[in-house]
Amino acid sequence: MDDLRSLHEWRAKVPEPGHEWIISERRRLLKRIRGRRRSVGRRLLAIGALGAAASVAVATLWPQPPAQGPAVTPSVVRLDSSVVLVRAADVASRRRSAQVPLPTQWHYTKTLDKQPNSETTKTQEQWLRYDGRQAASFDEDGQLTVGKEHNPLDPGDDDLSPQQYDAKLRKLPTDPRKLLAKITGDRHWIEGAREEGVPKSIEPADARAYRVIMLYLSRYGTMPPRLEAAMFRALALIPGVRIEQGVSDAASRSGLGVWLERAGDAQPFRQYEILDPATYRYLGTRTVWLRDAFMPGSSEPATRKGAVWSTALLTSVIVERPGQRG
Repeated sequence: MDDLRSLHEWRAKVPEPGHEWIISERRRLLKRIRGRRRSVGRRLLAIGALGAAASVAVATLWPQPPAQGPAVTPSVVRLDSSVVLVRAADVASRRRSAQVPLPTQWHYTKTLDKQPNSETTKTQEQWLRYDGRQAASFDEDGQLTVGKEHNPLDPGDDDLSPQQYDAKLRKLPTDPRKLLAKITGDRHWIEGAREEGVPKSIEPADARAYRVIMLYLSRYGTMPPRLEAAMFRALALIPGVRIEQGVSDAASRSGLGVWLERAGDAQPFRQYEILDPATYRYLGTRTVWLRDAFMPGSSEPATRKGAVWSTALLTSVIVERPGQRG
């Protein structure tokens, strides 16, 4: 009886497995079962496998204790990206469709920005008229100023008006493979804008598709549900897409950190695009420096290993006028 009591107490300390882990382990276990004998008892075995898969997932998440000292649970956990993205597509497909805004309505966003080597977090509120003709924000004195939108176009970045983004979105196919082909073949994203003094480089198609899809997901205000679901399914087709649990944005919200692993990538940092773990809505970014980064000709690092630059998208809604927060 003492042994049973001890076993029960030990089990109570084991955390429940996450949904993503249960599905992936269950899938692998059922695959092994299907490869064995096909008998009448197979259905009973499959039913038992559902419970067994949960136990396997617990064993996967719960680290083996060291010889001495308490067990340490890692704060960031790598997830099965294909399983997570299938789940995200399912959740997105069941959202309610939003109405297409009028050209005279405004897209309001509230963001946070925390630069590396800084303890201050900057808050920014911006209103952009849906047709892109006007923009509004608060000046240093706290006064709301409304003026014409004079930002130069940059085809490789956030250059289109909300209305233009919406028009491009609604022309995209909802078949994941056709969606990838459409994005990777779009000259708008291929040519980009060249910064003066920087040689033009050709972005790999997979990297471009990943970047553009993440840009679209960050502007989710009027995303049609079927198209958003297709975006997640298309991400699952891109080689090297990784997802980690427990990645925080500038608002300290913990989410799913999505990043693209590329062979031979010489970047000194890793940039996460963070999704809400329940709704899969876009939360923000987190860039972590993996090694010291130097400016040309400098012996001192401009950014040291371990530095973090994070952002957070707190609000993204359609409103009637500048100054309105929804």
